Amino acid sequence: MELFLIFSILITLAAFFSYLNIKFLKLPSGISLMMMGVLAAAGVIVTGYFSSGFTEMIREKLALIDFSEFLLGILLSFLLFAGSLHVSIPDLKKSAKSIISFATIGTLISTLIVGYSLFYLLSAFHQDIPLIYCLLFGALISPTDPIAVMGILKKTNLSKNIETNIVGESLFNDGIGVVIFVTILKIATVGPENFGPTEIGMLFIHEAIGGVIIGLIIGFIGYKLMKSIDHFQTEILISLAMVMGGYSLCHSIHVSGPLAMVVAGLMTGNRGKELAMSDITRDYLGKFWEVTDEVLNAILFMLIGLEIVIVSFDTSYLAIGIITALIILIARFVSLYVPAVVFRFKKVFGTKSLFIMTWGGLRGGISIALALSLPQNPYKDILVSITFVIVIFSILIQGITVEKVIKKLTS
Repeated sequence: MELFLIFSILITLAAFFSYLNIKFLKLPSGISLMMMGVLAAAGVIVTGYFSSGFTEMIREKLALIDFSEFLLGILLSFLLFAGSLHVSIPDLKKSAKSIISFATIGTLISTLIVGYSLFYLLSAFHQDIPLIYCLLFGALISPTDPIAVMGILKKTNLSKNIETNIVGESLFNDGIGVVIFVTILKIATVGPENFGPTEIGMLFIHEAIGGVIIGLIIGFIGYKLMKSIDHFQTEILISLAMVMGGYSLCHSIHVSGPLAMVVAGLMTGNRGKELAMSDITRDYLGKFWEVTDEVLNAILFMLIGLEIVIVSFDTSYLAIGIITALIILIARFVSLYVPAVVFRFKKVFGTKSLFIMTWGGLRGGISIALALSLPQNPYKDILVSITFVIVIFSILIQGITVEKVIKKLTS
């Protein structure tokens, strides 16, 4: 009952703040909800100074929600499926070379740059953390968040090519980033001497390739079932089963659930909509997932803001977080520029487009969920705190200004 009460409060706050945003602020929904969540958290902390025990009570309530499990195990499957429903496979094919190289090589380059930079930055602040944990941080913060990215891009007028690359890369580098994170965490846990290149390669194949194959199977089964009937209620139910049953299957056999949901969503949104659905089903299914996406995004961004209450902040953590956020922007540009030059598609993009992709590559709930999922160790608190600072910087600073940056660079 307590969990129901917490989610009732979150939905009520999200509805109230969404109304204020639509009526007065007119910001992208993710930004406004994150901003309001941060303000609500600040209000809780300030109130705690005047009412002893109030902040502690809020912390106890929020602690009932395992944010990492809630996002990675529940929300992410719905949000990735809903997001990929609207992505065109023909458009992805045209940009396949760049999307794949950005999502794989780019994420790996960013992980290394951020990891090594954080290691030396922390040393300068007299915070000694082993390099492997800094690389682990690089892995969790490098993937751009498709949930945040797609919410922001709805209000911009980007060219189709750049938009496809940003959305496509963010959908796939999420899954790749999680695989890199799991791999480095395994090395940190068992030691590099017990987890060599062969084991790393096998884990990558099992997680990433396995996720894509399971996604194809889920998408194909869903397509066949929907094609054999014409009943929109049942077809929506089938799509829900694809997400919930499919993600649970991925979790049980240890393959990448995020990649599976992206592939299943792409199949349903393209082949499924074209060949398996009537006009009525297509309309209802699209609206159902659009509303689901908006509601879950509202809960997510409010929760991210309020989770600040349970994080231990130090002045030095704030400074390290802001400096790291700037380093991440540099790493992001390098991780895009290098594949673009190596695979010879820089001329197609141009430097301005790479700058847009750099500034539009937002970090969000996935990074926070991965940070919170770290096993308890002496370095977890500082890494979680830095992650929160970077995500807030990314969504509030980059998110608010991305439209102006795009207009400036495309004018």
